[in-house]
Amino acid sequence: MRFAQQDAVADAKILTSQEVLAMTLWAEAGTQPVRAIEALAATIMNRVALAESGAATHWGRGVSAVCRAPFQFSCWNRNHIRHLLMLSIPPGDPAMAICRRIAARAAAGMLADPTGGATHAHPVEELPSWAVTEAPVQEIGGLLFYRIMPR
Repeated sequence: MRFAQQDAVADAKILTSQEVLAMTLWAEAGTQPVRAIEALAATIMNRVALAESGAATHWGRGVSAVCRAPFQFSCWNRNHIRHLLMLSIPPGDPAMAICRRIAARAAAGMLADPTGGATHAHPVEELPSWAVTEAPVQEIGGLLFYRIMPR
């Protein structure tokens, strides 16, 4: 593993927000179909919009803060396997190239939201505790999407 890449991930402050988004997409949904990755990007951007409107301050403001908010995306938890995988994204990885293109479209406001305003998602084979009492609004490419508004 290249030390520069490891250092960049260890201190995500030096990464652009678009790269943080791409890495989050890769680690959380990089093995899913493109439609699912796009839907996850839209979900993150829905959170960004809520945070910027002041309706949800617990995620922080901006793309990087939303992606890296505590207990939101496991890939930013240093003790999670997805974080370890994210530290070693191979140079030229085709899935990362896809995630970077999707992140660029999302950051530019050029990505449609197929989720209907979802703010949360998880793989269909998992059932996180927060989803037990919630009804999904969409299923896209192996991910379930939920619209859970801040209380």
